Amino acid sequence: MLSRTADHLFWMARYTERAENTARMLDANYQLSLLPQSDEYAELGWRAMLSISELSGIYSAAHRGMKSRDVIDFMVRDLSNPSSIVSCLRAARENARAVRSSTNSELWETLNTTWLECQRMLADGILEREPYTFFEWVKFRSHLSRGVQLGTLVKDDAFYFMRLGTFIERADNTARILDVKFEMMEQRADTSAQPFDYHHWTAVLGSVSGFEVYRRVYRDVITPERVAGLLILYGDWPRSLAASIAEVEQLIAQVTKGRDTEAGRLAAQLSAELKNGRIGDILKGGLHAYLVDFLARVNDLAGRVSREFLLPIAPEEPAAQEQTQTQTQTQTQTQSQSKG
Repeated sequence: MLSRTADHLFWMARYTERAENTARMLDANYQLSLLPQSDEYAELGWRAMLSISELSGIYSAAHRGMKSRDVIDFMVRDLSNPSSIVSCLRAARENARAVRSSTNSELWETLNTTWLECQRMLADGILEREPYTFFEWVKFRSHLSRGVQLGTLVKDDAFYFMRLGTFIERADNTARILDVKFEMMEQRADTSAQPFDYHHWTAVLGSVSGFEVYRRVYRDVITPERVAGLLILYGDWPRSLAASIAEVEQLIAQVTKGRDTEAGRLAAQLSAELKNGRIGDILKGGLHAYLVDFLARVNDLAGRVSREFLLPIAPEEPAAQEQTQTQTQTQTQTQSQSKG
């Protein structure tokens, strides 16, 4: 497969997954904002959500204060934000358009309809009336896109690169959600607010479709340690870090046909560590430090995939695919590479 075609497919899937994850984070924060709480803690929630994607600087340059409606608008339809839902859906659609001959009409129609419907719904004011309905719609359209891929496409290199983009993006976002939400709880002054804590962790689990999974696995009260264990190490659940990286390892093996590559080696090493990891050891060493290291390694893995399989240089539409999602929360690396 041409590296340019693989690049479009990879980024089409990444942007679709990112739009879904943004909707999940917004929905969780919106639900939490409806609970009785101080103005300071409510503001902390929105600030934390912006920091997940490292967008605080861009937001602060255009807005004063941290009002929920401003943050939601910025994360949903602000085109100056390359990770807003509208920006992601547009980028996914444009990448799909560029490689229509490598997929099929069903997938193209799904992504194109999503883009057109998104514009219509926002113009009709759904974000102001029923934001939760819009967030659910975005998640549904992402599920539909993956369903079309799994149900209609031949499992060839095109299919593998789409799935590779999906799971690299998912691993990155799940780690960011977990890191920021744990940091929020550590900053909470009133540690006796157990009912609020329950709703907080319920919202965190809900943001990754993990509430029912948690109940099935643990059959007990929700605790931060178990939430972390589920999101990091539970390999039988497709949104965990362990499951996502295991998929990445297998997909790289499919693309390389067994050839030894640096990307394959990094994926195999990270996957083995997650399979054999223990949540007690992770928490003992510090969850934040662990997740920062994980994000740096996923960033390195994504870079290796780009260098070994995708375009070595940026295509002709630099504004469409700025790789903001591969920035780590250490803020020691900046991404200026653009995609088309």
